[in-house]
Amino acid sequence: MAKQAPTTTQIALLGGETLLGRELQDVLQSRETGVVVKTYSASGEGNFGEQEGEPVYLEPLDAQGVESSLAVVVAGAPEGADKAYQLAKETDGKVKLIDCTGYLESRSEAKLVAPLIEEPKQSNWLLVIAHPVASALALILKRTTSYRRIARAVVNVFEPASERGKRGISELHQQTTSLLGFKSLDKQVFDAQLSFNLLSQYGEEAPVQLSTVEQRVERHLSLLLKNYVNGEPIPAPSLRLIQAPVFHGYSISLWIEFDPAGAAKSVTSQGLGEALASVQIDVRSPGEEPPTGVGVAGQSGLIAGDIRVDRNNTNAAWLWVVLDNLRVTADAAADVVRSLGTNNR
Repeated sequence: MAKQAPTTTQIALLGGETLLGRELQDVLQSRETGVVVKTYSASGEGNFGEQEGEPVYLEPLDAQGVESSLAVVVAGAPEGADKAYQLAKETDGKVKLIDCTGYLESRSEAKLVAPLIEEPKQSNWLLVIAHPVASALALILKRTTSYRRIARAVVNVFEPASERGKRGISELHQQTTSLLGFKSLDKQVFDAQLSFNLLSQYGEEAPVQLSTVEQRVERHLSLLLKNYVNGEPIPAPSLRLIQAPVFHGYSISLWIEFDPAGAAKSVTSQGLGEALASVQIDVRSPGEEPPTGVGVAGQSGLIAGDIRVDRNNTNAAWLWVVLDNLRVTADAAADVVRSLGTNNR
């Protein structure tokens, strides 16, 4: 008897040419999921792209491409996300739509998921991947509340240029070389000088405002903390998003004050580090190299370290956390794809 050919599962990836799209392809391939990834342009329309260094023509996303897929993953532009939404909706929930960009989170069918914290539930056909910083902060706060009840927290988040895609990286690179060569600066993405600088907000003409991203992080974090139930409420931290002149990787400076009521022992760096340590969080001890954005590139999960008890408040401590923004989002999307299974269709 002839052997039956093995079946494969196809995933439609919208935005295969983007930084996030390439990261998604790498993650799915490295996990050996057996998933076949069919790539489409960020806009969902026919366009030329690149695969393995060679130019290729990317076909437009259409109903046939959606219906032949287990899921459509959005990692591209707003217009592409809208097109994918309409096509996936016409399948009456048979095809899942996984939004890694947040463009579709306002849709009534959308459900926020954060696989970094918990297994995604498949109750909705439209799943929005939580912002990587929101997922990271929710995970840290949930683990530290098991150490001691949190009274309040303050967070400074340093955003990399790669969150604005290839254009953000290119503009930071151009600004750096132009400043050294005494030339004019490109300001189409940030509408401000980012090179050798820190920005609390972008210029008025920037296509995406930093305050909008900050609000998205806060919104996602609030939902993730609200969904956490263990008898202890977790207060939402005060959060500030700062654009840093780095190409890749988030850095987070987190101050947490714990409730002194009923505390038998003082807050210690070792105790807090032990509470944080998990599969998702690599905690660096004082004798190890502290976490850096360069060191976390290409790694899954979070790296925490340089934990210090506040010299002016023995009930509080400082944490330094770094994460690869693209890898955390790609890992989350891959976890959702894995949870769908190959026998759902």
